Amino acid sequence: MSLYPLKFYPILKDRLWGGTKLGTVLGKELESDQVGESWELSGVAGDVSVVANGPYKGTSLTDLIDQFPEALLGKSVFERFGKEFPILIKFIDAQKDLSIQVHPNDELSKKRHNSFGKTEMWYVMDSDKDAELIIGFKENISKETYLESLKNNTLTELLNFENVSEGDTYFINAGKIHAIGAGVLIAEIQQTSDQTYRVYDYNRKDTQGNLRELHTELAIDAIDYNKQDDFRLSYEQKMNVANPMVECPYFKTSYINLNKNIRVNVADRDCFTIYMCIDGDVLIENDFGSVSIKKGETVLVPASSSHILLNSERAKLLEITV
Repeated sequence: MSLYPLKFYPILKDRLWGGTKLGTVLGKELESDQVGESWELSGVAGDVSVVANGPYKGTSLTDLIDQFPEALLGKSVFERFGKEFPILIKFIDAQKDLSIQVHPNDELSKKRHNSFGKTEMWYVMDSDKDAELIIGFKENISKETYLESLKNNTLTELLNFENVSEGDTYFINAGKIHAIGAGVLIAEIQQTSDQTYRVYDYNRKDTQGNLRELHTELAIDAIDYNKQDDFRLSYEQKMNVANPMVECPYFKTSYINLNKNIRVNVADRDCFTIYMCIDGDVLIENDFGSVSIKKGETVLVPASSSHILLNSERAKLLEITV
């Protein structure tokens, strides 16, 4: 059970709204100029990540969990989620506006799709001048007002727009209406779920000339119609320590800014640790091996590690646990 730090092959997704920043900014090898997403770590059926380094190269995440459930996940994580990996990690490049959408919560998603809900967070890695995100409503509204706005093509008049820049961080509860705007590159951490209800898409057509499907009826009971100013995250940026950003029932995320080597004691964590490199480069070691990652790459450190060494002269990381 010598589970060393694991890198995975990125799963690249062409999207109608995608672009080239995953290549030009994050160094991914793109075969299209419309790549919208890089799934860095996924247990989603049909899109399961595959190890890219070391003796387990070529092994899927689900096969590793089958072999080493507690050693990889942690006993408490295994008891809570079984063999289903609970976190989905992505980089997203929006060259054009994404559709306005909402995700169902755990209860609704379980009832309708036998799936987790989808609570997520965004860290802005790069943004064009005047780029925006849509998060929530400008004020409390009723279900009837919302439906009337869809009918009249005026939904955007009800929504809250946020100007963004590098380092801005947002927490998106399931039920909060939202969209990533054109010119924004983000790191996304979310529950393992691909349940999305598209409610408005600017009347765009797909590559076959068809209007994309909307999920108006499904979304009605999933949306939180209240204005909630709970999405902007502030966090400290002390050097060479983990600065907490988010702690919710589904994941915990911290920001680490390195200019020297540090040791992370994880013997009592009883959980895997994920590092997303958002700038610079770092060598990550545990009891059984090491791997280097650079900006735009992700590593999974198994729960069986007693310690983690982060060796870098300059790196910024997001550290994720559950």
